[in-house]
Order: sequence, then C-alpha cells, then structure tokens
Amino acid sequence: MSDVQNEAKELTSQLWAMANDLRGKMSADEFRDYILGFIFYRYLSDKQENYIASENLLDVKAGESINDAYRRQAPVDGIEEWREDIAHDLGYAIDPEYTWTSMMQGIADQTIHPDYFQNMFDSFKRNAELAAERNNSKSEKDFRDVFSDINLSDSSLGNSTAARAKSLSNIAQKINAVTFMDAQGHDLLGDVYEYLISEFASDSGKKAGEFYTPHEVSRVLARLVTFKDAEALNKNENPLWNSARNFSLYDPTMGSGSLLLTVQKELPARTEFASTVFYGQELNRTTYNLARMNLMMHGVGFESMNLRNADTLESDWPDGTDANGIDHPLFFDAVVANPPYSQHWDNAESKMKDPRFKDFGKLAPKSKADFAFVEHCIYHLKDSGRMAIVLPHGVLFRGAAEGTIRKAIIDKNYLDAVIGMPANLFYNTSIPTVVLVFLKNRSRDDIFFIDASKGFEKGKNQNHLRDEDIDMIIDTYAARKDVDKYAHVAQLDEIKENEYNLNIPRYVDTFEEEEPIDIDEVNRQLAETDKEIAELQAKFDAMVKELVPTDKADGR
Repeated sequence: MSDVQNEAKELTSQLWAMANDLRGKMSADEFRDYILGFIFYRYLSDKQENYIASENLLDVKAGESINDAYRRQAPVDGIEEWREDIAHDLGYAIDPEYTWTSMMQGIADQTIHPDYFQNMFDSFKRNAELAAERNNSKSEKDFRDVFSDINLSDSSLGNSTAARAKSLSNIAQKINAVTFMDAQGHDLLGDVYEYLISEFASDSGKKAGEFYTPHEVSRVLARLVTFKDAEALNKNENPLWNSARNFSLYDPTMGSGSLLLTVQKELPARTEFASTVFYGQELNRTTYNLARMNLMMHGVGFESMNLRNADTLESDWPDGTDANGIDHPLFFDAVVANPPYSQHWDNAESKMKDPRFKDFGKLAPKSKADFAFVEHCIYHLKDSGRMAIVLPHGVLFRGAAEGTIRKAIIDKNYLDAVIGMPANLFYNTSIPTVVLVFLKNRSRDDIFFIDASKGFEKGKNQNHLRDEDIDMIIDTYAARKDVDKYAHVAQLDEIKENEYNLNIPRYVDTFEEEEPIDIDEVNRQLAETDKEIAELQAKFDAMVKELVPTDKADGR
C-alpha cells in the first residue's frame, strides 16, 4: 500500500470513529447519508472557492479572505450574475451565506438558525436548477436532487428543529476538523470518500450489496476489461488500443460507482486515452446519489458523467435518441457489472421484441434475471470492446430457458473466459461467484476456465483476495494455457460434449488424491495404542487402590 493510501486510511479511521461517536442510535446506512453528504457539500464549496480565486473574480482587500470578499462583493454586483458565472463552468453555484466557510463561522459564532441547513440545501437545489435552465443543461442530471437523501426532519437527529440543527452542526464541525491533504499536498478526499463507503458497507451487512462491490473484486474486473492482448496488438487487430481518444465505460448496475472508478485507475498504465467518459445506471435513488458524489469527489467533471436513476432491464439505456425519436444505442469500449443475483424481473413475452434479448432464443426466467443482465451488457459492447460481469454459479449449468440462452451465447462465440471466485467475498451473500469475460470479435473458438476459488485470505466476516491472488488470475488469463488444478483451455467440441454445461469442475480437475494407506503401519500403530491404554489403565487402578481405605476395599 502506498504512503498516500496509508494516509487516506488513517484519515478514514478518524472520520469513522467520529461517525460512530455521533450517530447514536442510527444504523450505519442511515447515518451514511449525513456524513457523506456533508463531506460532498464541503468539497463543492471548496471547489467553488478555488475556482473564484483562480479566475481572479474578486477584489480581495488586505487581510480579507476569499470567502469574506465573496460575501461582500457578490450581493453588490448582483447575486444572479455571480450564480450564472459560477454555474456556467462548475454546473452549480453556492450563495455566499451558504458556503462551507460561512457555515463554520456561523456555528462558531452560534448564529446558525434552526432552519439554516434546510435553507442551505434548498438554495443549492434552486441554483442547480437555474444553472441547468440558463447555462448548462448537461449539469442538471448530475446536481439535481443530489442531497435529497439528507433527511433534515429525522427524529433520530433530535426531537426539535433546534436539536436537529445542533446535531448537524456537530457533524459539520467534525468534518471540518479533518484536513484532506497529505504531507506533499496531495488531495486525499476522493480516496477517503471511497474508504468511508467501504466502511459503511462493512457495517451495513447484506444491505451493502446494494451499493458496493469489494475493491479487490473490482480490481479483477478492471484488469480484465483493460487487458491488452499482445497478439492482437502485434497484428493491429484491436482498434481499442491504438488511438488517443476518449475511453467509454459503462456499468448498468453501478451502485456507488466504485467499480467504474477502479476501471479508470487501471487505464493510465495500459492505454493512451485522452480521458474516460462514464456511463452508469442505478435503480436505487440513494445509491444513485452516492455514485454521483463519489465520481465527482474523484475529480470526474459533470461533462464526463452520464448517470441515470432507472431500471436497466425495463428501459434500455444509454441510447442516442434523435429528434425524430429514433433510437441509436450507444456502444462502449468496456462494460463491467456486478448485478443483483437471481433478481426477479418482468419477463413479459413482449420483451422478445427488445433488440437486447431477441437473438438468444428465450427470455431469462422471471425469478432469475442473471442472463437478462448479461444480454443487456453484450448488446451495448463495442465489437472491439471487453466485458466482465460477476454472477452466481448457477448461470453455468442451470437448464430450461437459461440453458438455451447459454448455448446461444457460446454458439455466437462471445464467451471468452469463466473464472470461479472464492466464497464469501461479498457483503450480501456468502455463495461463491463467477466472473464471465466476453468479447464480440473473437478469433479463437475456445473458452478459458480458471478455478480461483481457493486463492484468498480468510477474514473474520468475509474472505479477501490478496494481491498475489489477483495477479495469479490475471497472469493466468494472459498466458491462456492449462495449469494443473487451476486452469484449462476448453475447445468448443469439449463444451458441446458437456451439453453446453460450463460448471468449472467439468473442465478443471481440482481433485487431490489421498496418499495410499499402509495397512501394516496402521495395525502397528493400533497395537502400540492398545499397549499404551493398558499401561495407563494399570497405573490408574494402582492409584485408586492407594486412595480407597482398606475397610472400604474389603466391603466393610
């Protein structure tokens, strides 16, 4: 772990201790919205202050802070003009009395009114809507209602408006006490935010599965979709890697956005892309808000974010619908996903007309949407792209409609690899999972199987992938050769012989033969044991005889 990561984890520990101290009777997932929301608000306010300073928008007097100059000058010039200027570039605007610095001054002076926080968030919402209407329609999706999950009337904060304002002031003060910089001046805010999400996930139990993919699992998926095929590069067959352009990345069940960010972190060492454009969709509104915050806290500008709060299977997205209402689907360089396992969905027969599902013979069962997510992801993958998705093992062998879909996927030669993962890696389930890797334009007609189920470190509540476990998976995938007890390249004929059943033990033999038993040696050991027992019994009988009085021994 790097020094920067260590410092970020230390800061996270401080904040986590503060959170536990402040939250009282609130559950982790309830309190999460307050502390993460306030951290994000501080980030936006600090970013605005830095923007105002860098653009030299103020006439700062001697001894005056940027914030004081903003509070003095903006109302004089006309607050509407300031809002428009700021929002044009940032996509949002915070009024002078509601900046983070102004808030902290009010808390210190005890001049914060009970309704201050409600007014603060209402003001932000109005300004974001005005910014979208007048200057920056692209920003609307990223800032509208981003703080809607901060419930300012929650009785857990206090029984009165004044008590709740005091609780919120305490949260803000704790956050303000933390400096999100390391000794070299690196901004650690994004990393701290990510670690905090992980901590809340760990403390939320099964609910965490709704918003967080463990970081080490994300790293596996990220390295698989940013993998360079050396042979293809030498033949110049893979246009994905040969131009300095934007890299398009999509997660249809994005949760907190952590998986998207992990993919981006893998790109610099492997590509020459100018930047990453993020696409993501999430059904849960609270989690969707978390993702927007998470990406922006990692420096992703609103112009590079295309996120939506909706049901991926019910309404296809992303699309490029034109003025005439004609759908032009978008296709991506990489698609990653960790969808909810075996989720119920509406598999009405009309969905067979949906271009995502119509070419696979059947619809996924109503009680198991796993293959519906697979089909959706494949549909949005570029011909030159790569896709990795986490699913339950059942997709490898279940029959009926799923068997039909699995056969169609294999016959279309989309499936590149099957990687069995250890059990108990995730917060929401202890079952072992599988990572499937897909490519559309494959020149080979085999499927690579890896059994990585035994490579992990056992934890108290969860198992964890170590760096060496992740490297083993990726290095084996890159070599694409048989490895005894670990990996096997299965030709299509072998798959057909197994009737398209992809259960990993059919292809990777992990059986360990027991050493032959030496019967003579076993008998010798048994005889020795019997002798030892007889000797111990004799010693015990002698001890009893010494302890029992003679008259008792004689029966008198």
